[in-house]
Amino acid sequence: MNNIGTKIGLFFIKQLGFLPFWFLYLLSDLFYYIVLAIGYRKKLVYKNLRNAFPEKSDQEIKDIAHKFYHNFCDAFFETFKLYRISEKQIRKRISVKNGELLDKYYDEGKDVYAIMAHYGTWEWVPSINLFVKLHGCAIYHPLKSKPYDEFMLKLRSRWGSYNFPMKTSFRSVIQMKKEGTRFLLGLLADQSPSKSKIQYQTMFLNQMTPVHLGGEKMPAKTNDPIVFLRFDKIKRGHYCIVVEPLIENPKECKEYEITKTHVKHLENIIKEKPEYWLWTHNRWKHSDPNFKVK
Repeated sequence: MNNIGTKIGLFFIKQLGFLPFWFLYLLSDLFYYIVLAIGYRKKLVYKNLRNAFPEKSDQEIKDIAHKFYHNFCDAFFETFKLYRISEKQIRKRISVKNGELLDKYYDEGKDVYAIMAHYGTWEWVPSINLFVKLHGCAIYHPLKSKPYDEFMLKLRSRWGSYNFPMKTSFRSVIQMKKEGTRFLLGLLADQSPSKSKIQYQTMFLNQMTPVHLGGEKMPAKTNDPIVFLRFDKIKRGHYCIVVEPLIENPKECKEYEITKTHVKHLENIIKEKPEYWLWTHNRWKHSDPNFKVK
């Protein structure tokens, strides 16, 4: 029965890819009002916003929440548009700022680690593969449903990106280096680690926050430069991927310096445009005020 439900669900999701953008945004507007009416994760969203921005009034928090839900719905439909969007369309809707920095690293024979976040329509970021010389790759957590996992991998590899499961990611990095593949490896670094894997906490959006250390450990081992890929919204359905340098020589950094740097960088981005971050994620569920670095 679950198999049938999965097939039906995937069938309807795939149909979204065939719809023109104007119709997708009509659906997005409709879903926005439905999401507000049912109060999807409303308590969590408002709790996260109030804790992150205690200086803001109730009306300001409400305004951010409503903008977030609208962008959340847009991101949902834009993600599944990837199923059928053409290269011509994506080139029209995506631009890259400071991409020449990545090309410089490529010409110097360097690989690059790219810190990213669940910000805007983040599933469109792999389209950077169409604009730079480095080969785009990403680390991902496999979904429990194999059909949905395969579908999402297909979306993420539309523009030639490689996708590596978390468990084998570093082996994949070493293999690419052996083969001479110059890569740009994307690391989504803003989710909460599982409780058993917490090794470090730092201040983020006014709260002590457990963070993944992959964005520090992998670059430190290979001493490749680190950038932040910022995903700015120009207007509905049009985005700019901004390449922002973070760390040139990771091996020269003190322990946790890289993590503190990219966490602070993301915090500044969120403070500037909070409505684009994923506030429905229970980011602080494992925060522990008594935590001590192991």
